Amino acid sequence: MLSKKALGINPSPTMAIDSKAKEMKSQGIDVIGFGAGEPDFDTPVHIREAAIKAINEGHTRYTPAAGTPELKEAIVSKLKDENGLDYNPAQIIVSNGAKHSLSNIFTALLNPGDEVMIPVPYWVTYPELVSLNGGVPVPIETSEDNQFKATLADMEKVYTNKCKAFVLNSPCNPTGQIYNKEELKTIADFCCERNIYIVSDEIYEHLIYGSHKQLSIASFNEETRNLTIVVNGASKSYAMTGWRIGYSASAPDIATVMASIQSHTASNPNSIAQKAALAAIKGPQDCVEEMRIAFDERRRYMYEQIKAVPFLSALEPQGTFYMFVSAAETIGKSFKGQKIFGSDDFANLLLESRKVAVVPGTGFGAPDYIRLSFATSMENIVEGLKRIEAFIGDLE
Repeated sequence: MLSKKALGINPSPTMAIDSKAKEMKSQGIDVIGFGAGEPDFDTPVHIREAAIKAINEGHTRYTPAAGTPELKEAIVSKLKDENGLDYNPAQIIVSNGAKHSLSNIFTALLNPGDEVMIPVPYWVTYPELVSLNGGVPVPIETSEDNQFKATLADMEKVYTNKCKAFVLNSPCNPTGQIYNKEELKTIADFCCERNIYIVSDEIYEHLIYGSHKQLSIASFNEETRNLTIVVNGASKSYAMTGWRIGYSASAPDIATVMASIQSHTASNPNSIAQKAALAAIKGPQDCVEEMRIAFDERRRYMYEQIKAVPFLSALEPQGTFYMFVSAAETIGKSFKGQKIFGSDDFANLLLESRKVAVVPGTGFGAPDYIRLSFATSMENIVEGLKRIEAFIGDLE
């Protein structure tokens, strides 16, 4: 019999809907996809050129398991300059994407039965990685009235002495919401008082809109920084999803264990992609701002359109390139005789009838919601939202 732990892992719904949409497109079907969690821009030219140069110069062999010294130095400088965080290179572990960093973290932290608190809605992979590493994911129910952000009362409601870690994602996938300084301080104090590790996923830190600001929870004080494992990477900010470069910054003892884990599971991050990531972090940052401005324009358009669609509602995203849309008012309605019992039905009927791919909220712990990505062209957004409105208009 196969591993019970492995058999208990659910496939990613975001990948599933994206795969189904791509399969339909390959058959010549005109599908509008709102599912992808990646920028639709090409990787900037100077980053691609750095990779080509790396290949031509023979940088194609093993690197140190935790990343090249020059890339780790660049990350240390970035964390200091942008986030006010002091680390040394030994505390940086460069991995094959931020997801790999998270896997390293939970492997390093968890013993069987350790609990990890995760605010709902959550990115689909957090609870699966916790379970895969012998931990117990403990959902923290949040309220849309509080922008889906965990409060002290929410945390106290589910906390037990088995709790080992708290997962923080700000800006948040799927909600697009950002924790402010006071909210982060509440979480930091809660975790420090109980000696709970904070896994702070900051992968969307450069995709912030309006007057909102992103603050790393590790920047409050030394005690909080020592309990926090910061996770970041090149994928979202630099349109480098396929390059698979992420990194973590943590206390020395945690970093040492993660480096050992990675040396046995992956040997090292891709050598060529590390050269590209170095160019991304140290090179001109105007490309990041250009993408952010484009996302912001799409965000504002999508939000205004969704507000006008009957039976749908959404909080305005403060960051990321996602909009989390409530489809609760469609539940119980029917489309051509087929009843909608939740967001899975909504997404499947929408894709089959109107050829629009959205991600059901089930995998995020919020079955009454759907997630729309605005990491696609304005042309697609305009057409896709028209199709969604037409679908809603056909509900009975």
